[in-house]
Amino acid sequence: MSADVAVMEASVVGRWWLTVDRWLLAALAVLIGAGAVLILAASPPVAERIGLDSFHFARRQLALIPLALAVIFAVSLLSPKGVRRLGAIGFVVALGLVALTLAFGPEIKGAKRWLQLPGFSLQPSEFVKPCFAVVAAWMFAERHRVPGFPGFAVATLLYGAVVALLLSQPDVGMAVVVSAIWGAQFFMAGLPLAWIVILMALGIGGAIGAYLMFPHVAQRVDLFLDPGKGDRYQVDRAMEAFQSGGLLGRGPGEGVVKQVLPDAHTDFIFAVAGEEFGLIVSLALVGLFAFIVLRGMMRLVDTRDYFVLLAAAGLLVQFGLQAVINIGVNLHLMPTKGMTLPFVSYGGSSLLALALGMGMVLALTRRPKVQRRGA
Repeated sequence: MSADVAVMEASVVGRWWLTVDRWLLAALAVLIGAGAVLILAASPPVAERIGLDSFHFARRQLALIPLALAVIFAVSLLSPKGVRRLGAIGFVVALGLVALTLAFGPEIKGAKRWLQLPGFSLQPSEFVKPCFAVVAAWMFAERHRVPGFPGFAVATLLYGAVVALLLSQPDVGMAVVVSAIWGAQFFMAGLPLAWIVILMALGIGGAIGAYLMFPHVAQRVDLFLDPGKGDRYQVDRAMEAFQSGGLLGRGPGEGVVKQVLPDAHTDFIFAVAGEEFGLIVSLALVGLFAFIVLRGMMRLVDTRDYFVLLAAAGLLVQFGLQAVINIGVNLHLMPTKGMTLPFVSYGGSSLLALALGMGMVLALTRRPKVQRRGA
């Protein structure tokens, strides 16, 4: 062992640098940088339309990026036991705050998802997602480690509590993401074949129930299946943006879709990317999301820690599914849903919650020994 490596191993940061997945870290840094560029491109016209300073949204988002990077770094220093503790504490706090939104949150577009705090708004459900992935993984892993421990039952009860609160807001899209996390972990934990059939039936029943119970869900599904049944303004403008951008794009700052799209800086920021930077950059962005998910999964191949495997996989499922939903909506491949594009769309709660989740992924995928060759 060289003297330089010995010195690095003697410090906390040095050990972190020698054991963290630097490729995954670099990909996250590039994604956050791309998000900053796209926020600067997409948000000024939106701010001006509602009477704010041109760089109101950009300034707020850019101010939070250093905090998000600090969260990623600090959380990635944790051991698996530290991640488990943080996830459990965060889950209890976030779930309590979600319950508070029902009593004290303002109603915005027919939903109560936010808490108004001095100087900013908080969406607690964003933090429930990564923390639930960790807690559910803990329960499944304990069942594997301690025969007779009711891990499946506890994880299922926690899942039911989370979904019940989310549907009370209502936030069907968030409930779908949490369901995907729980389902993926349940499957990886050794879900019996009979349960697979039962869960498939429950999933179909839940989708039908959401369609019948929530008018906004029915409206979006009907509009997706039959464009003539309502207003498709944002989706149509997004599709026009991709056509206008072509292969290389109109150029940075030259797009026009952001002038007319109300959610150009949030739900439809991928359309802005397509218009201004073109198909090549859009595909590169999609590839970056795919690389992060696949790289994270590859780091789990040799792990023998059941908790690490389930927790990191659940967090990566959340990250990847959120990106798929946002991009799918922009390309009119699925009904519209207010889901942010990870680390790209405007939103402080989303940015910090994703930083928490990916910091956990970096912590869980650290190698226990120094890798002298390769990354």
